[in-house]
Amino acid sequence: MAKKTKILRVGFDLDGVILYNPVRIIRPLIYIFKKLFLKKRLKKFWIPEKPWEKWLWSLAHKSSIFISPGFEDIKKLVKEKKIKAYIVTSRFSFLKNDFQSWLEKIDADEYFSGAFFNEKNEQPHLFKEKIIQKLKLDIFVEDNWNIVEHLNNKYKGKIYWIYNLFDKTISYQYKFPSLKKTVTFIHNKLKK
Repeated sequence: MAKKTKILRVGFDLDGVILYNPVRIIRPLIYIFKKLFLKKRLKKFWIPEKPWEKWLWSLAHKSSIFISPGFEDIKKLVKEKKIKAYIVTSRFSFLKNDFQSWLEKIDADEYFSGAFFNEKNEQPHLFKEKIIQKLKLDIFVEDNWNIVEHLNNKYKGKIYWIYNLFDKTISYQYKFPSLKKTVTFIHNKLKK
């Protein structure tokens, strides 16, 4: 009798992972801006509250302009029943309509076992930690180094990181330049 292979439970962030977002390259500069100008309100991540802040945040998310190369590979792995895929994004409640729109564009109902967004506007790293633990993911793919660092210290599953140009020098075991390379790595791991 053939040995039944385990289906990996893999979570994917949306912006910067499933969706290509060129603005993510300036994330280190945004971090510095937040530290300098938003000290009083900053816990770990800035949560937009005022209308102009929400508008600015929405504008930044409009830069998620197309589906990342590698997405077709995720769909293939799901169809072949090699992975069970989930979307876990820390997008805030005021981005719900755009989130829903992207779920329709990528046929999320067909390929993903669940899609979760931060509708209660929690701190992004804590929201993702909670959902990842609830789903018992084997792997989570994230592009934000601060979130990767937090999750790597809190979760026994593997956290794969899609780095950007400015973060390239950070040493990390599971770092990849793109979604395509990340999914290829997952696929090769399944072959072993």
